[in-house]
Amino acid sequence: MAEHNNLYPLVSIISINYDHPEVTCQMLDSLRNITYPNVEVIIVDNASPKDDPSIIPARYPEVKFIQLEKNLGFAGGNNVGIRQAKGKYILLLNNDTEVTPDFLEPLVEKLEKNPEIGVVSPKIKFHHTPDTLQFTVITPINKFTGRSKGLGFGVKDTGQWEFDAETAYAHGAAMMVPRKVIEKVGLMAEIYFLYYEELDWCYRIRQAGYKIYYVHNSLVYHKESISTGKMSPTKIYWMNRSRLLYMRRNVEQPILTLALLYQFLIAIPKNALMYLLKGRPDLFKAYHKAVMWHLQNWKNPEIHFNPKFYIL
Repeated sequence: MAEHNNLYPLVSIISINYDHPEVTCQMLDSLRNITYPNVEVIIVDNASPKDDPSIIPARYPEVKFIQLEKNLGFAGGNNVGIRQAKGKYILLLNNDTEVTPDFLEPLVEKLEKNPEIGVVSPKIKFHHTPDTLQFTVITPINKFTGRSKGLGFGVKDTGQWEFDAETAYAHGAAMMVPRKVIEKVGLMAEIYFLYYEELDWCYRIRQAGYKIYYVHNSLVYHKESISTGKMSPTKIYWMNRSRLLYMRRNVEQPILTLALLYQFLIAIPKNALMYLLKGRPDLFKAYHKAVMWHLQNWKNPEIHFNPKFYIL
């Protein structure tokens, strides 16, 4: 494996394992079939509490396996991998994805030809319904609601997205960033732990003057949210904590004050009531806990901290 190759620059593929090592192995099986000849693969185990991850280095000796003693979250785990990476390009790839053999070439080509681009993501489809899109282009996050819209999300792929397009954000399941961009902007903010960290990173990269692109002829399949589950208290807590965190970090005054008034006087009471009406006191408690975290951490200086990029 040549680290410096003009035709095929080294790509460092980083993925987080948290339990479910068999799922990670399925992703690694798909990576063994790729046509791009110059990659290193780094798997970071985020202190899996239940399932033994040792099958990963045993089955895939070519992989650099990092075992953490503490769960650092999505951002923290990926940041450990990024600091170990040698590639010109860093690809963050969810462990619950499976890639197509030629998915890397279009991503690298897009970045090689366009130095003004800071992040690219492939077309992403749902693994369980492979004719259905999950990611093409995402609209900017609304400064009041903290939400955005995926323009291709949940739609059957009939060839309507067969072109590259600028997007407000990449998709955290598969996003490639040049090393030079990370050196300039810094790493993902670890205060998030789960959800919104890649959106925050993309926002910072755009603020630094770079563009973000969806690349249509690169394809990845995503199994979606195996670790956290759908509508679980864990997901409700981290999603809502992170949404407010994103707003606090990236919405400027005086809009931020108006946005937070909207959240605390309208959106939060409405959502909390909805969980109770649905007979889900567990989700209500998780939502309440997320809001309380912000009240307890209102002046926490770590809210606005971004880790620097350095090589371990």
